[in-house]
Amino acid sequence: QVQLVESGGGLVQAGGSLRLSCAASGRTFSTYAMGWFRQAPGKEREFVAAIAWSGGSTYYADSVKGRFTISRDNAKNTVYLQMNSLKPKDTAVYYCAARLGAYYSGNYYYTLPYEWSDWGQGTQVTVSS
Repeated sequence: QVQLVESGGGLVQAGGSLRLSCAASGRTFSTYAMGWFRQAPGKEREFVAAIAWSGGSTYYADSVKGRFTISRDNAKNTVYLQMNSLKPKDTAVYYCAARLGAYYSGNYYYTLPYEWSDWGQGTQVTVSS
């Protein structure tokens, strides 16, 4: 089990950038795949991006591909989400999540919230038009 704390959210104009951070506690951070999800008002929580425990592979939702970049620093127990070219539809609470092992199995990618075991409290991102 890991404890997760997000930071870096805020208000930004469309076209701007933000970088979210997620600090994890626990000595086994490097054994977890890490992910970012988001939830807009009145909508279900949706997958944004995931990164392997090694940082060697990543996976993105089509809606953010080419604009967002997930990365991690295992020495700092931290995962990041760099968000560029932000759009108003990116407005949501962004959650960091952890999953022991991999974020995929064969051709199946774990993108459903119930497939991830540990969650942060979320950080608000608001993009104004």
